[in-house]
Amino acid sequence: MVTQRKDQSSVMVEERVKTRKPKLYKVILHNDDFTTMDFVVYILKTIFHKAHADAIQLMLDIHQKKSAVCGIYPKDIADTKSQEVIRLARLNDFPLLCTVEKE
Repeated sequence: MVTQRKDQSSVMVEERVKTRKPKLYKVILHNDDFTTMDFVVYILKTIFHKAHADAIQLMLDIHQKKSAVCGIYPKDIADTKSQEVIRLARLNDFPLLCTVEKE
């Protein structure tokens, strides 16, 4: 990022400001014996904005491999998505587990 400012002699001076990329975190859904596959697809489509076919494939990965990464985000977004998954699961009486791990 480049900013300009006037120094004491009224000359424009260019300053370079370095920005760092935020650290990223994985949002992981874990398989259980009670949450329906349809509900997991619903979560993947609504919270993680997956296309229907991608949501089905990811749901099958979660089912077969016991967990799968649903998205990679900056910490605050990853935490918000995880909390939303858990909130919706509990509202629908499912024990679906969603965790966040540093990438």
